[in-house]
Parts: sequence; C-alpha cells; structure tokens
Amino acid sequence: QVQLVESGGGLVQAGGSLRLSCAASGRTFSTIAMGWFRQAPGKEREFVAGISWSGGSTYYAPSVKGRFTINRDISKNTVYLQMNSLKPEDTAVYYCAGQETRRVGVLISEYEYDYWGQGTQVIVSS
Repeated sequence: QVQLVESGGGLVQAGGSLRLSCAASGRTFSTIAMGWFRQAPGKEREFVAGISWSGGSTYYAPSVKGRFTINRDISKNTVYLQMNSLKPEDTAVYYCAGQETRRVGVLISEYEYDYWGQGTQVIVSS
C-alpha cells in the first residue's frame, strides 16, 4: 500500500507560480511511477505530467508543456510539480498518483495508477 499526501495548492494570480508536493509513504519510493492529474469543475480528470519510476523519463500534457516541470527527490520520497506562468484555465483540483511498476516510461492513463492522494486546490485568478 502507498499513501500519498499533496500540499502546496492555493490562490495565485495569472502569470504566477506554485509548487505542488506529493509525499509518499508505505513502499519503496524508487520503484513507483508518479503522475499529476487535475480536475476542473464540470470536467473530467485529465493527465498533467508524469515521471517514470527511475526518474529518467518525464511527459507532459500539451497544455502545460514548457510551463510545468515534474521531478522527484528519492531522499525525501517526494515528487514535485513546479507550475510557472499559470493561467486561469489551470484552475483545478490537482491529484498526485502513484503506481508500483518496473515498466519503462511514463504512465499517462489514470487507470494505470492504483494510488491517489486527496487532492489540492489550485485557483488562478485573472
């Protein structure tokens, strides 16, 4: 079992930055592929960014590529999502997801993840 706890959400003006954190516990973090998803009101949950279990591969949704960066700190069992140049359309609840795997590459489907955090709200004002 893996427990995931997100933090770092909040209210920010358009053009601003936020860094989300997701702390993992319960399993060896180095064998867990991690991802960030988001869900805006009235919309389905969508993939934002992912990082492979090794940390060697990352992948981003086209809507955030070049603005968001995902990385992981093995020593802290934590994955981060640095969000820059935020736009009002980035407003959503952001979820951290994890999956134990040795698969090469990034998991981009929510159905590939077994473990989820409780979510953290991000609001970008115009």
